Amino acid sequence: MSNTKDKVVIITGASSGIGEATAKELASKGAKLVLAARREDLLKKLQEDIQNNGGQAIYKVTDVTSHTQMEELAQYALSQFGQIDVLVNNAGLMPLSLLRNQKVDEWNTMIDVNIKGVLYGISAVLPSMRERKDGHIINISSVAGHAIAPGSAVYSATKFAVKAITEGLRLEESTGGNNIRATNISPGAIATDLKETITDQDLKSGIDEFYKGAIEVESIARAIAFAIEEPSGIAINEMIIRPTHQEW
Repeated sequence: MSNTKDKVVIITGASSGIGEATAKELASKGAKLVLAARREDLLKKLQEDIQNNGGQAIYKVTDVTSHTQMEELAQYALSQFGQIDVLVNNAGLMPLSLLRNQKVDEWNTMIDVNIKGVLYGISAVLPSMRERKDGHIINISSVAGHAIAPGSAVYSATKFAVKAITEGLRLEESTGGNNIRATNISPGAIATDLKETITDQDLKSGIDEFYKGAIEVESIARAIAFAIEEPSGIAINEMIIRPTHQEW
């Protein structure tokens, strides 16, 4: 029997890419899904696809940069399903740029989504998980959270932060008797629309070439499902998943 069946899973950034693939993968294993993103049309379509295939899913339009909206998302999950078993902090942006090009607005947006969004998600679900002494928080970092390349300085900083936050969460909540698992997943080049947020023309052509060998989002979805599927006494804390040929 699947260890994922009937678990209540919140997924941010669920409307496309890794989030969408993860929702479909977990739905196939019997999870009860709470889908969150800003694009309601895509959320509604995903919900319908899951329900048409016998799965369970609800959705709530949510901006992860709003602490209030993330709190409301958690409360919605609790009101509909009575508990929150897993949070997949997946929402993220990657507008890579060279520092000299001073894309300050893009830096701020990355900090708001990639760091604050993760923190707000943790803040929203942690009280109910601590009360039950059970839960699992999965944060999506990046290989850029392990290595830095020209143009990735700010993006890498946000993903290094996600890695640090996840490890801090593990030390505080996994080993302190609350049995809350923490998992950091770092994808490499993945076939999503993430690179389409890059406006720095000094980088654009090189990034397009780099992503020609990108792997499919389903690989990350399976990794997330694997981490969730393990019994509660086993924590998968760190995974790096990238194309075999990718050097960094």
